[in-house]
Amino acid sequence: MNRQWRLFLLALGFFTRLPVPAIQHLDSTELNDAARYFPLVGMLIGLAAALVLYLSLHILPATVAIILSMVATVWLTGAFHEDGLADTMDGLGGGWTKQQTLVIMKDARIGSYGAIALFLALLLKFISLGQMPPAMLPWILVSAHALSRLAAVLVMATQEYVREEGKAKPLATNPSRISLWIAVVSGLAPLLLLLPARLWLALLPVVMVWCWFSWKLKQRLGGYTGDCLGAMQQLTELAFYLGILMLVRDMWSI
Repeated sequence: MNRQWRLFLLALGFFTRLPVPAIQHLDSTELNDAARYFPLVGMLIGLAAALVLYLSLHILPATVAIILSMVATVWLTGAFHEDGLADTMDGLGGGWTKQQTLVIMKDARIGSYGAIALFLALLLKFISLGQMPPAMLPWILVSAHALSRLAAVLVMATQEYVREEGKAKPLATNPSRISLWIAVVSGLAPLLLLLPARLWLALLPVVMVWCWFSWKLKQRLGGYTGDCLGAMQQLTELAFYLGILMLVRDMWSI
């Protein structure tokens, strides 16, 4: 149990700004195995967003409450995944070769492709969440944040890390089989336990986006970087919201 707690703290410290106790005498195995708890960390981030939303809905309009919940996730993660989305889109949009793409992605400055992608992603999230029944939003947020972190872990499990160094390098080795199963269970649990069975079909657009973007990374880079994991998280989170929105609107029309 002590080792599992260490692994969880590693994942929490890597993906959030929350203070965690210093962990002594780390080894490469622990760093790699921490990936099993990425969806669980996502679940906690979703719970924080859901709590902010729930409390804000009692005193503020729904649109403001949704924005505050989005602000909460950005603050908790230090815009870690949003930064990955912007950098990845800058690289894929502006680079012609693998090396060119990697150089652009490493540049700290944001370009036009990254800025446009980030703006549209945040706007689509806001509008999509605003079209859903407020009572369902907390459960949708928890499910989306856990599931989208699972999507990032599955990239790690199926592709190779392509940089010699980088922010994901310590955690870039393919997860073990047990780590992968733990990630799958914790990534899918909120969806299966908190949402009606009919809404499970929202997994379909998530799978479609995951397959398309994974293929794009393989084709352009031959693998992934830390920024690519952030981009995958953002894209699959958005795909889940759009999938839920289509199903919810269909339920309303009946």
